[in-house]
Amino acid sequence: MIEAELKARVHSPEAVMRALDSRAASRAEVYRDTYYDRPDRGLEKAGQELRVRTIHGTDETRTVLTYKGAAVDDDSGSKPEHETRVDDAEAVHAMLAGLGYVPVIAFEKRCRNYDLKARGRQMLATLVRVPELDGTFLELETLTEERELMEALADVRATLTDLGISEGDVTRELYTDAVRARRG
Repeated sequence: MIEAELKARVHSPEAVMRALDSRAASRAEVYRDTYYDRPDRGLEKAGQELRVRTIHGTDETRTVLTYKGAAVDDDSGSKPEHETRVDDAEAVHAMLAGLGYVPVIAFEKRCRNYDLKARGRQMLATLVRVPELDGTFLELETLTEERELMEALADVRATLTDLGISEGDVTRELYTDAVRARRG
């Protein structure tokens, strides 16, 4: 499956939160992300990602291992995504290290997630604050087959517009790059 996703800077977080609250219930979660690569940075050079994410919610803590392939759409950066829940985060970190992967960056995201239906699709809207970065972001995504990617992205764009986000606010900047730049 392809994760058809767009990310935008949010200039009025309260207004966007109200718009989302009118559509779906939310859950507050804190993500602790660690990105891995080979010592030669081969994954990064190929546009791929390998991530361990531990999600701290109000009711549970869970960890997922995610691999994202290279982008299949240059404009949005949408990528094939494969993700699985893991029972033991420490073991996964140890396995990746044992296989020769090294952590290249780790950071925290403070999220408010909304599972909603829009334009006939299940979507996940996430309001994001990264403590190291200025501002609030909105990620809006839906899973789709590659042959339907353009239609899915059009639905995501239209839903962003419905939430008060303009096309000029959409960004391809990656949190990993922004955090890396902030850390100098």
